Amino acid sequence: MSNNAILVDYKESTESYRQLIDSTGEDLSRPGLQDTPIRAAKAFAHLTQGYHQSLDEVVNGAVFPSTNRELVLVQNIEFYSLCEHHMLPFHGVAHIGYLPNGQVLGLSKFARIVDMFARRLQIQENLSEQIAQTIMDVTGCRGVAVVMDASHMCMMMRGVSKQHSTTRSTAMLGEYKHDNQARNEFLDAVPKRRPAF
Repeated sequence: MSNNAILVDYKESTESYRQLIDSTGEDLSRPGLQDTPIRAAKAFAHLTQGYHQSLDEVVNGAVFPSTNRELVLVQNIEFYSLCEHHMLPFHGVAHIGYLPNGQVLGLSKFARIVDMFARRLQIQENLSEQIAQTIMDVTGCRGVAVVMDASHMCMMMRGVSKQHSTTRSTAMLGEYKHDNQARNEFLDAVPKRRPAF
């Protein structure tokens, strides 16, 4: 995306936020709101920047040879996303385990992959699967397991208004899908569900 395209997007989304705020009956000329439309447009662009990232750029060649074939677990990767149904935030932590098959992925890349998919309009169930499949594809590993725990503002701020509810989603690929021993080893190593954030 070119710089000009980004400027056009800001202009269009700024006007959209201006209309949205105006629809509440607020006074857009008051000092606290004068710059809110452009600030909101920039914030939204940041929260959805995953659409403009490529996997090649995110991984950046950080796949390395390794003889280790045992569980590698990267846990408590915090993430922030937007629910595609209400465009309200959900946030939490991701735990990723995989069984290497001759090569491993640089540790920081797990967080970058999580962020790339989280910074899109999402549902948690699909987010878990996208992360798992991407790590499987990038590393050629024998199995990937992903557990995500999150609090959803669409359940907390509106509707049923349940302040302490959390959601856990899982995705299991390769050996984790069929090997109960491998699956249990991963699940035993993952932190137990944490209370609402």
